[in-house]
Amino acid sequence: MENLIGTRLYFCFNCRNHVAVHDDVISKTFQGRNGRGFLFSHAMNVTIGPKVDMEFMTGLHTIADVYCCDCNQVLGWKFERVYEETQKYKEGKYILENSKIVRESL
Repeated sequence: MENLIGTRLYFCFNCRNHVAVHDDVISKTFQGRNGRGFLFSHAMNVTIGPKVDMEFMTGLHTIADVYCCDCNQVLGWKFERVYEETQKYKEGKYILENSKIVRESL
């Protein structure tokens, strides 16, 4: 944790498990299931659920729910596969819902 001093971190809103770093935020303009979501390049201390195909406004995507590895709370989802060429930048990235994460600075 010493190397994270001064870093803004994101935690699970339920158990305060560390799940992401602010430097990994790609965009804050995404829509989650329950409101605003952030697109992250990486997430940590999470588990990934089964893959499902979902139709979004931007086309067909294969996603998997992302769970906190400590309390099993659904935090968002991971884009496993994106079919529209213009949306490929999302592949392998994570949507963490603003209502499911808490930002704190160390």
